[in-house]
Amino acid sequence: MPVFCRPDGVPTSWHTVYYVSRAIGGSGTVIVESTAIGPRHRTTANDLGLWNGQQVQARSRLAADIRGAGAVAAVQLQSAGRKSSHKVPWLGEGQNSPVALDEGGWIPMAPSPKPFGNLTVPAEMTVGEIDEFVDDFAHAASNAHEAGYDVVEIHAAHGYLLHQFLSPLSNHRLDDYGGSLENRMRLPLRVSQAVRDNFPQHKPVFVRITATDWIDGGITLDEARDFARGLAGTGIDLLDVTSGALAADAQPPKRQALNVEFAQTLRAESGIPAAPVGQLSDPELVGTVLERSNVDAVIVGRALLRDPYFALRLLGDHSKAYWPRQYHRAL
Repeated sequence: MPVFCRPDGVPTSWHTVYYVSRAIGGSGTVIVESTAIGPRHRTTANDLGLWNGQQVQARSRLAADIRGAGAVAAVQLQSAGRKSSHKVPWLGEGQNSPVALDEGGWIPMAPSPKPFGNLTVPAEMTVGEIDEFVDDFAHAASNAHEAGYDVVEIHAAHGYLLHQFLSPLSNHRLDDYGGSLENRMRLPLRVSQAVRDNFPQHKPVFVRITATDWIDGGITLDEARDFARGLAGTGIDLLDVTSGALAADAQPPKRQALNVEFAQTLRAESGIPAAPVGQLSDPELVGTVLERSNVDAVIVGRALLRDPYFALRLLGDHSKAYWPRQYHRAL
């Protein structure tokens, strides 16, 4: 099996081939996968990172190659929180398989000592650790700029650490970071402001936001509206709208274009441009969403895993002019 990421968080030639292929394939913006802001913030020991100079140097080559292939180079920054220290998704039970300390695992950090499924029980973050966490995000944003990325995205959804602070199901704190929605939003908004302040103003900052936890007692659309309004105050440029994945037993419904209506609602309520993500795997459907929905873009993940040229297929019979000339003999 090829090495997908070095243990030190540095990308390999596999990443170059993967991401540049999607840029050649017509994607307007290529967002490099979930990138940890520090060693303890990874989901697995094979996650990419952006916390030191060696990683920045390697990323500068990757970002340049993506731009050279015609796409905007972006990177998603995140902390896994209680979804940390598990096996890579394609081995064993993957994300449900904890890694013991004596096997290279670590104690995750989280708002409260409440584990995700069968994973290791996390340690509740102290206020000092919360302050360090904000600084880590700010430093990663600066590193992203130094590496040449044109966009950064803050991952505040899918059950990762910022989402864990937002949801009352995973945040049981009794201090200024828990309880009311205002308190639960406090850390995500601090991170948003820190990233915006440490990434050049002419470069966009996205936030992946959850519209609902799809479970009783979790985040509701009304709470997501308030969070989106708060993000508007920090200068965020686009909402990447998704839902679910906070709890192992609360998966989103299997429905195409699941988050399009959520994106339209959060866009209208916050005034921030919005793009839905999730279950957008059919080119015709994506075209329909772009033409008929009040959204500013669509974000596609799994369809691009299957087909690096998915974006070009949206153009149908008129796509030849957009394919690289080296490919024209095959069309």
